[in-house]
Amino acid sequence: MSSSAHVISVHLPSSFFALFLFSSMAPTRPEEMNEPNDMEEVDDTTSSSPRTTAVHFGGGESMPEEMKGSNRKKKRKKRVQLDGYEVADNANGDCLQQDPLDVLGWDLMMKILSNLDARSVALSLLVSRRWHRLASSDRLWSSKCEELWLGKAHIPRLSQVRGISKLAAYSLSVIDGKRTRIMRDDLCDHVWEFHFTKVAPEYWRNLDPYWKGTGPPMRRYFHQDGSQTADPGDRVWGGHECCFSIVTSFIWDGTIREHYVRINRWPRMSVSRKQDWSWEMSNHLFCYSSIPDASKEGGTGPLFLVM
Repeated sequence: MSSSAHVISVHLPSSFFALFLFSSMAPTRPEEMNEPNDMEEVDDTTSSSPRTTAVHFGGGESMPEEMKGSNRKKKRKKRVQLDGYEVADNANGDCLQQDPLDVLGWDLMMKILSNLDARSVALSLLVSRRWHRLASSDRLWSSKCEELWLGKAHIPRLSQVRGISKLAAYSLSVIDGKRTRIMRDDLCDHVWEFHFTKVAPEYWRNLDPYWKGTGPPMRRYFHQDGSQTADPGDRVWGGHECCFSIVTSFIWDGTIREHYVRINRWPRMSVSRKQDWSWEMSNHLFCYSSIPDASKEGGTGPLFLVM
């Protein structure tokens, strides 16, 4: 496996930040509704006659009566009203926040994360160790993998390794789905449909069911020994011997300069990948397309990460 580090860019939607703010607020208690105004100071002194109890200092002098009332004044903490919920401010005016995982609990947070997209869930892995344990659970990522693989032509073999976490399976699937460098395992694991292009000689096109509409497309099979075969009775194949090769060249910094597949001495075929992760190899004469096989047990393709 390549040692290169791969970073998956993630983005958390604003609705998820709103969830943090909402869950960090405690509902206003009914008995607090009749309390004095939040921004006013409350004087604990009564309107009855002044008290005669003297407050003595060390020097024996009494504390002035007007100072007694002001000394008894206590400032209440300011409270912030937000959408019907109330939280007390601390000395610096910052809201006292709570971890949504503590407020809502494991099961409810699991349901919330299951409704978020995979990129948002991936970002929540960075919140804390507890969040990482929650957001990386197989219970959560099993459904994400099913969503990712739905409608895909091929499921990568490296995501089906026994014992691998579902989070790793998802990440490896995304990386492999963007791969355009075809390997021998890719060629040999799939069945390929073959047809000539419009510019191919008319004689060949007349033998091709793709153009004549006389039957299903022709199929080709690649084998680990480097050979290629076709179905019995294939009129184009004719029983001749075929071998294939994959050619990949690099420049000095490791970037791929050329990558193509060649069969016998026929013109080289360029390689491309479709949105559903299927493969296509083509030149000006003919085209190969991999047949979807997502249900194939154990997946397909190489067992190692290819860049």
